[in-house]
Amino acid sequence: MRASLRHIHSPDVDDLRSWAPDGDFGVLLQLMVGPDGSEGEESFDVTLCTAAWLGEQAIREGIFDCRHHFVVSEYDYDAVERFFKGKVAACEAATWPAVAARVARLGRWEFEDYQA
Repeated sequence: MRASLRHIHSPDVDDLRSWAPDGDFGVLLQLMVGPDGSEGEESFDVTLCTAAWLGEQAIREGIFDCRHHFVVSEYDYDAVERFFKGKVAACEAATWPAVAARVARLGRWEFEDYQA
């Protein structure tokens, strides 16, 4: 079984395709991912940011945990989409929970700490 990136969403930006950040930025992206060839999707959260924005966080916090952060030199939606499509498609395993656990290395899975 393989993962498939359905779309990228941000609660902070209405239209990621036309968004043009002014200067350094850090923005939450939700990668909506599901099993390739099957219905359904789950959210995996990442922060896309510039190196200067990341540096500002480290200065402010002292120590900043960079898990699930991806650094870009400039914002290019098409390049971001291609990058994450490739990373997500590389996640394969025998079952969806195992595939999702691999995708969760990229972004925080909405069910990461879920217990039934």
